[in-house]
Amino acid sequence: MRLIHTADWHLGQSFHGQERHVEHRAFLTWLLDNLVARRTDALLVAGDIFDVVNPSLAAQALLYDFIVDAHQRLPGLQIVLIAGNHDSGNRIELPAPLMRRLNTHALGRVYWQDDGDLDAERLLVPLTDAEGATRAWCLALPFLRPAEVTGAGVRADEDADGAPNDYVAGINRVHTRLIEAARARREPGQALVAMSHAHLHGAAVSEASERPIVIGGEESISAALFPDDIAYVALGHLHRAQQVGEERIRYSGSPLPLDFSEVTYPHQVVEVVLEGEALAATEAIPVPRPVAMHRVGPAPLEQVLAELEALEDDLELPRDRWPWLEVRVALEAPVPDLRARVEVALEGKALRLLRLERRLPRVEGEEGPARVDLESLGPRKLFERTWADRWGEPPEADVLADFDRLCQDVLDAEGDDAGAAGDQEVTS
Repeated sequence: MRLIHTADWHLGQSFHGQERHVEHRAFLTWLLDNLVARRTDALLVAGDIFDVVNPSLAAQALLYDFIVDAHQRLPGLQIVLIAGNHDSGNRIELPAPLMRRLNTHALGRVYWQDDGDLDAERLLVPLTDAEGATRAWCLALPFLRPAEVTGAGVRADEDADGAPNDYVAGINRVHTRLIEAARARREPGQALVAMSHAHLHGAAVSEASERPIVIGGEESISAALFPDDIAYVALGHLHRAQQVGEERIRYSGSPLPLDFSEVTYPHQVVEVVLEGEALAATEAIPVPRPVAMHRVGPAPLEQVLAELEALEDDLELPRDRWPWLEVRVALEAPVPDLRARVEVALEGKALRLLRLERRLPRVEGEEGPARVDLESLGPRKLFERTWADRWGEPPEADVLADFDRLCQDVLDAEGDDAGAAGDQEVTS
């Protein structure tokens, strides 16, 4: 079998206030051409399909147009999508019955049976070859929010340390139960392929663009969760393409840079070849960059201005293909007309300045609280800090469990409200 593993599309991303539909459309066109040329059997998209839980209609159209075009050009292609932490699981699953007619499986949430066991069967997707024979099973595990694995509806098993309903222990428990179910379903000669949206221990994170899944790095899980009989592990969430310990455990990375800090990363999809139950080969396929990105500095102003003057551009490009630009200036003192001087250096160039960063020297002896980026901190950690500041001690486990459930309720409500609004817009 021949699979393509990709993740972290972030369709609909607002890049410093600018939309990137042109870039995403170019990527999806390139991807479909490669799926056809390589006669791919299955496409695995490991989460963060959209950038926000309420994506725009244009972002949703990118996904659904791609699925329809893929089915027309490759009727036998199977597509498996899972929700990531940026996605609404309910939204991902909403069109699932329709998408199944297009050979596409969309998994957004995990569900628990009345006896407390994981409903694992709905997360097992058979992958068939050109003749229709099942050659592998995809263990399609969407991002697990704390309320889904630590809430009252989940059986309170205990981990090795005896801590009931711990978030990481809950994640481990779900993975273990799903693998057990897959082993029970597989037949000799069929491979197991796991797909998960998670942060693994030891994996390299991006400088600025990856939103912590829940509580910074504290939610990271061990690669040991994926035993040797899992032929390949297709991971999403981290934007840097990398393998984690073994060739078979990989983050495909994001197909496009999602922040200027990712400009130097290799951006790719991964082709995976299975022979019987085993992994035969992997190949990283570089993704062409439809819009260039330039990062200048940090450097003194005169050096930055000289670098800007030297930047090459192409005025023949349409404006929506002009390169994105970030400029970082190291200043000894404030320069009131800094932006004007930078814009003069860019005058007549086919470049789009998105971000201008001023870096002032730290005054010796200057003290004060460290600057906190609320988005990178994450809602749960922010809640913990606020509670501790108000009450003088960290919140207890039952308080955090209530907070997790409230977060899940908000995300579900946002997804439901957006779906209803979309329906109204379509019918009006």
